[in-house]
Amino acid sequence: MTSPIKDRITEDMKSAMRAKDAARLGTIRLLLAALKQKEVDERVVLDDAMVIAIVDKLIKQRKDSISQFSAAGRTDLADKETAELAVLEAYLPARLSAEQVASEVAAIVAELGASGPGDMGKVMGAVKTRLAGKADMGLVSAAVKQALSK
Repeated sequence: MTSPIKDRITEDMKSAMRAKDAARLGTIRLLLAALKQKEVDERVVLDDAMVIAIVDKLIKQRKDSISQFSAAGRTDLADKETAELAVLEAYLPARLSAEQVASEVAAIVAELGASGPGDMGKVMGAVKTRLAGKADMGLVSAAVKQALSK
């Protein structure tokens, strides 16, 4: 069984080809190549959660590149990465707000009985499984640090 998100990405590639939208097509092909690479390397059929994890990883790479290019004064490259970022973000589900992330993290910390920075790893493990694909992990990490410092 294939992933509905992966099917949507394939359909979007076809429509980008028809529209002759080279920039969008390049980004979608890059994403499909990353998905195929994961399937071949691990001999698995990707489900939606795995697809979202790969999209998240590519988005993080784009954000890192944008900050590097901006710092170096290469606005041309930063603009290209920003365009790719916009295409990739369309494949993510709606993200949780900062308040929602904080309340989820607080609930997990209470469930685990965690306290202090020493429990960061234990809490992050539980948070990652529950919020994977639903929240920006940078935001989640900050919320965990905040919750454990109380």
